[in-house]
Amino acid sequence: MEKKPFVTKEQLDQIVARYPTPFHLYDEKGIRENARLVRKAFAWNPGYKEYFAVKANANPAILQILKEEGCGCDCSSLTELMLSKACGITGEDIMFSSNDTPAEEFAYARKLGAIVNLDDITHIDFLEQNGGIPETISCRYNPGGVFEFGNGIMDNPGDAKYGMTTEQIFKAFRILQGKGAKKFGIHAFLASNTVSNDYYPTLAKRLFELAVELKEKTGADIRFINLSGGVGIPYRPDQEPNDILKIGEGVRQVYEEVLVPAGLGHVALYTEMGRFMMGPYGCLVTRAIHEKHTYKEYIGVDACAANLMRPAMYGAYHHITVMGKEGEPCDHKYDVTGSLCENNDKFAVDRMLPKIDMGDLLVIHDSGAHGFAMGYNYNGRLRSAEVLLREDGSTRLIRRAETPHDLFATLDVTGVQIPYEDVEG
Repeated sequence: MEKKPFVTKEQLDQIVARYPTPFHLYDEKGIRENARLVRKAFAWNPGYKEYFAVKANANPAILQILKEEGCGCDCSSLTELMLSKACGITGEDIMFSSNDTPAEEFAYARKLGAIVNLDDITHIDFLEQNGGIPETISCRYNPGGVFEFGNGIMDNPGDAKYGMTTEQIFKAFRILQGKGAKKFGIHAFLASNTVSNDYYPTLAKRLFELAVELKEKTGADIRFINLSGGVGIPYRPDQEPNDILKIGEGVRQVYEEVLVPAGLGHVALYTEMGRFMMGPYGCLVTRAIHEKHTYKEYIGVDACAANLMRPAMYGAYHHITVMGKEGEPCDHKYDVTGSLCENNDKFAVDRMLPKIDMGDLLVIHDSGAHGFAMGYNYNGRLRSAEVLLREDGSTRLIRRAETPHDLFATLDVTGVQIPYEDVEG
């Protein structure tokens, strides 16, 4: 099976004439259509809001598009908060879900009026000392053990560093009430990249039941429940994608079953999706520059794990299209590699692809989330540009490629003069 890129060979030829490879390319049309579909899936809940997980793609141009589509920001660091503010996203349009949080980050989140989502009961006093306890606050829940849903799909929250135990979250609510908190939220993230319509409804039922018990035992005024992220995408072409409309309907049924009879039919639902919002709407564009014939057949490209870490870090699958050869048989077995001095710097291992010639353009799919954002500078490799493919077919450079000047800027304190002039171009 084959995935179809959101850009044609003819379009890409024009784009690479303006922007040298490698670069990440984003599909504005797809981003907007998907955001509207998500909003439609949860339109039955008047307070619904998607807080886009900034860690998935921290480009201001992307955040502004999503802001226009009604999304807020889920932030987990000082600089993500700063980016959100720069895009005009402040106040309760920010959910600050962090862990092991430095004092200045809590203080800045409070300054912006963000909703603080506390990861641990010990953070209550720390927040009180560094920004103060707000009237509206959220607590992150971790039920422990194994989380199972659907056809035996599961994850292991008990091994995760995030969230409070059941006993702790009840205690935290009471402590926060005593410190002046008036309105409460609950948050949980129990499984990652689920390709199943069952995950959100199953998670929702557990959180809804917790909300009812919290209300009954603490008297807390629960205003929202945050289902966080975890809704995945089909990285492999033979996977069935999630149906967000079915997911939304599944959550609605549980809402009517659990919350409404308990007098909690006013509770707003929030989500914090990154991968589902952006993953399929970005790709890494790279060019074949070397071929090697040893014990295996290798194709070397001008991108590397510094541009897309997931295959090297997780062994994650990202589909590859050789542009212009979509109709040709996949009768060549290749490892597609980058230039890092690490043997795991491979975008594909033993991948069956059409014959690749030097100069061919390769599209590495589904890099819109956790692609550029996870980049780094190992081996002194420079991070790539980011380009937005607009709805009208034009392009906009939304991040220039790094230069050696950028890489060495923080070394000014050493007094060493870097010989930039020795390198042409």
